[in-house]
Amino acid sequence: MVIAIDGPAGAGKSTVARALAHELGFTYLDSGAMYRCVGLLSLAAPASEPAALARAAAIDLVPSQADGPPRVLLDRHDLTEQIRAPEVSEAASLVAADPGVREALVAKQRELIASGDWVAEGRDVGTVVAPDAALKMFLTADPHERARRRAAELGADADTVFVEQGLRDERDRTRAHSPLRPAPGAVELDTTGLEVAEVVARIVALARAAAST
Repeated sequence: MVIAIDGPAGAGKSTVARALAHELGFTYLDSGAMYRCVGLLSLAAPASEPAALARAAAIDLVPSQADGPPRVLLDRHDLTEQIRAPEVSEAASLVAADPGVREALVAKQRELIASGDWVAEGRDVGTVVAPDAALKMFLTADPHERARRRAAELGADADTVFVEQGLRDERDRTRAHSPLRPAPGAVELDTTGLEVAEVVARIVALARAAAST
């Protein structure tokens, strides 16, 4: 069974997806971590960006043994901590608009979730990566709440994050390939003011209903 969770930054996708996978005993797929990895490559080798982007297919995710994010490997080198830097987040948004990068990473993501039970989250999981997922969710939240969450996570200024978030949202919604939008049949859930446990409980109920049909 595959549960797809999409939505903009700060809507709670990653936190909810990890907790949901732990609750259900599923494996967690953080598709955004793969784009962050390519973004890191583009920052590290800007003069040879095409070559760096071509290595997207060499990225692997290793599920964590506890309730935490998977390890992100490139050619067996662990980049899990490096890809969480703020500048990498911005670079990831830029490279995500590259159709070659998306093609390589979507193929890798589909390969990963081809068997077993998964909670996969990102921005195009329900629309592109797993359109036949048993349950598709689209999480949203008030923009100011999203910025506050991201600022707390990054240790950054909320006003600055709010401005940067708006630019990234616009870029994600208007990109030509795999724009950010709810998948057909997705359940939209506004997480503003909700605790993680409340969101997870709602999705668990939906997942169990989907599994019984």
